Amino acid sequence: MEEETQPRWLDPEEQRIWHAFAYALVRLPAALDAQMQRDADISHFDYLVLSALSSMPEHTLRMSQLAHYTGGTLSRLSNVVAKLEKRGWVRREPDPSDGRYTLAILTTEGQDKVVASAPAHVEEVRRFVFDPLTRAQQRQLGATSERILHAIDPDRP
Repeated sequence: MEEETQPRWLDPEEQRIWHAFAYALVRLPAALDAQMQRDADISHFDYLVLSALSSMPEHTLRMSQLAHYTGGTLSRLSNVVAKLEKRGWVRREPDPSDGRYTLAILTTEGQDKVVASAPAHVEEVRRFVFDPLTRAQQRQLGATSERILHAIDPDRP
């Protein structure tokens, strides 16, 4: 007879930690999105796409890599990039090294948008994430985040 596995319920302290963390996971993206909409007239995800491209050599990434980098699906990314193309901030081209892939390329106008949007975004990130924490807590947050990400996606680069 097979032994039934019991759920590993959270104890009261774990429940308190989980509820605080889960709430922060919901509230932080909403707060960052509100700031980007207010100050830059773009979504936080739009900004992630633009800033990811701005940090890459030649401001270029394959769409599949960009989806992984931003944590979005290819479908969501494709819709966002189409919107950013209409605004003149990104263009798409077939990858000359392998035509099965599509490259997303940040335009000069897109780079200008990132540069204009970054200061207010960084200030909001500092206000919500870094300023409330000591240096030791910041380092611990980084280490904790890396461990959680590794548990979720062990093959993440």
